[in-house]
Amino acid sequence: MSRITTASGTVAYEIVNRVAWLYFSRPDKRNCMNPTLNDDMNAVLDELEFRDDFGVLVLTGEGTAFSAGMDLKEYFRETEAKGLGATRAAQRSSYGWWRRLRWYQKPTIAMVNGWCFGGAYGPLFACDLAFAAEDAQFGLSEINWGILPGGGATKIIRELTGFRNAMYHAMMGENVDGKTAAEWGLVNEAVPGAALKQRVSDVAQVLLQKNPVALKATKDAIRRVGEMTYDNAEDFLVRAQEAANSYDNEGRKEGIRQFIDEKTYKPGLGAYDLSKQS
Repeated sequence: MSRITTASGTVAYEIVNRVAWLYFSRPDKRNCMNPTLNDDMNAVLDELEFRDDFGVLVLTGEGTAFSAGMDLKEYFRETEAKGLGATRAAQRSSYGWWRRLRWYQKPTIAMVNGWCFGGAYGPLFACDLAFAAEDAQFGLSEINWGILPGGGATKIIRELTGFRNAMYHAMMGENVDGKTAAEWGLVNEAVPGAALKQRVSDVAQVLLQKNPVALKATKDAIRRVGEMTYDNAEDFLVRAQEAANSYDNEGRKEGIRQFIDEKTYKPGLGAYDLSKQS
């Protein structure tokens, strides 16, 4: 389908080969997130989530940045000048779409094509998978202008990497490149910039071959069990599988049928053929 841009011009998307490419679209501002962009992201995510014409969502940025974080002028100075109510509304909108993305119906991939600073760690962490250009720049620059990394960024860096890396990254305000971000666990892989979109496209096509109900259950489970004891996680996962079966029991049985009866695939070497599922 053709590219669609929101009325404000801050967000755009297009669907190609059953992949929805969702763009931060403020390239002149390094895709900083202002209240308008955050409101638009909420609206677009709502519009797309349960559509049948795509199965994977990729979040990326126009131009040379993924996102340089929160817009210091519009998100902070101008909003704070309007009082506490405006500040809380702006926070609800930004944190709201990141939360929505964390639990999105479809698998999500962050494609970090350039700068990824501060508040951009929110949507980075919200995506299930993340790939970066080797020369992308990651930074928690908040310490450089006198605040702590907010909007969940402190929790996110602690969640994704080790204690010493997190402490250095947050306290020093120094950037790391995509290669280091991959070594630290902020992204799955870093590849040369020219190969980034193809790598993400290839991953998306693999995901499209998987059972969508199982994918949703799996991605939710990975996020949930991190906060659980082993026994609680074991019990949760039994219930999660039973719930998934109630939505798509035939899919589970079809995969088993193709393996045992048809012998047309091996689970350890690929996915079963979704086109045969009734």
